[in-house]
Amino acid sequence: MSDDQGKAHWAQTRRLMAVMLALWALFSFVIHLPVARLNEIVLLGFPLGYWLAAQGSLIAFVVLLFWFANRQDQIDRAHGFAEDD
Repeated sequence: MSDDQGKAHWAQTRRLMAVMLALWALFSFVIHLPVARLNEIVLLGFPLGYWLAAQGSLIAFVVLLFWFANRQDQIDRAHGFAEDD
């Protein structure tokens, strides 16, 4: 493993972490800012703001976790750091 390859791996990993942190912040905070207006809409008996907080964000987080794991595996394989190589 060359030092340049390790640096390239870490650079891609840092970029991926920055994207994940931005998406996490989006789904944790930004999405819920207009919640007062969204609560006027009722979905399955619950206000839409509550629905987004209780269900939508959790679904988004699970999707983000699977996407992150897949993308990190691709980065690891590209640089020779895969666990099953």
